[in-house]
Amino acid sequence: MRKFFGTSVVAISAAAMLALAGCGSGRDGDSGSGGEAAKGFPANSLIGVALPAKTSENWVLAGDLFTNGLKEAGFQADVQYAGASTTVADQQAQITAMTTKGAKVIVIGATDAAQLSTQVAAAHAAGVKVIAYDRLITNTPDLDYYVAFDNFKVGQLQGQALLDGMKAKKPNGPYNIELFSGSPDDNNAGVFFNGAMSVLKPEIDKGNVVVASKQTDVKQTAIQGWKAEGAQARMDQLLTSTYGNKELDGVLSPNDTLARAILTSVKGAGKPTPVVTGQDSEVESVKSIVAGEQYMTINKDTRNLVKETINMVKALQAGNTPQVNDTKSYNNGSKVVDTYLLPPVAVTKANAAEAYANDPKLAPLTK
Repeated sequence: MRKFFGTSVVAISAAAMLALAGCGSGRDGDSGSGGEAAKGFPANSLIGVALPAKTSENWVLAGDLFTNGLKEAGFQADVQYAGASTTVADQQAQITAMTTKGAKVIVIGATDAAQLSTQVAAAHAAGVKVIAYDRLITNTPDLDYYVAFDNFKVGQLQGQALLDGMKAKKPNGPYNIELFSGSPDDNNAGVFFNGAMSVLKPEIDKGNVVVASKQTDVKQTAIQGWKAEGAQARMDQLLTSTYGNKELDGVLSPNDTLARAILTSVKGAGKPTPVVTGQDSEVESVKSIVAGEQYMTINKDTRNLVKETINMVKALQAGNTPQVNDTKSYNNGSKVVDTYLLPPVAVTKANAAEAYANDPKLAPLTK
């Protein structure tokens, strides 16, 4: 069973990574029984939503969708964002306050997956159901459900797109690449990286792909806080130290914000544009993809993720067991968490119009 916390990729063999990717056959739509259902509660009850700082377009959109969607469903919505400077302390206090105010369900997009167990335990003791949203909360037996896109698959799609994009630009390798990963306090950062490395590591082992800086450990590649300035500074340093006379063919970037920062660095150095991956379908990155700059992104429609989370809340309110489709894969260190996964979609210039056809914000950008 899959354990998504604190794993190091490079120390894992290619065979082990492929085995990891194949585990948890319930991922593709099997309906699970979920955890123990709630006894139900009044339809106008308070529902808490604790989200991290507004570091990406998707977090901002999620807050608006939760506020409006929960109200439309007849609930009282208490949607809170953690502050940018003291995110963990803010979120801990917000979850405690939601519990004290009598929330029946608290949805948490964790700022730091490993530092919320005390607050989750207190909520659970008060009879509150806790749903981890997008980021798995680790090392607590008191988490009830997890709803997310398949983040290991996200990494696999990024890794494969990086290989495909480089081959399309230059049919024969070897290819020089650099690796970036997200914030070390975000549990998903390691999952994305592991998924990508399950695809890239076999090619690195064969010598078809070369990490010229030799910085291949997730700790070496991490960007604290998912901050663009951190990614740009690291890319500046890599270009200076490693790519004086070498060609950079590709960069594994875990999301769009970092991808754009990496491309800014490359342009500033006067280097040819490498193949750069991304995630989140941010407006500026979709524009960049259509313009032939950023190579790809991942479409994880926040509207669908919030909708499924609210469906869980509705089921709990009615005293029913929420639908899940994975009861095997997501071990948070204390328990295997009943999970509902949504499928991510890789988007390049070639399929952008199709991928965003039903998105009123992004569809006009692809025409």
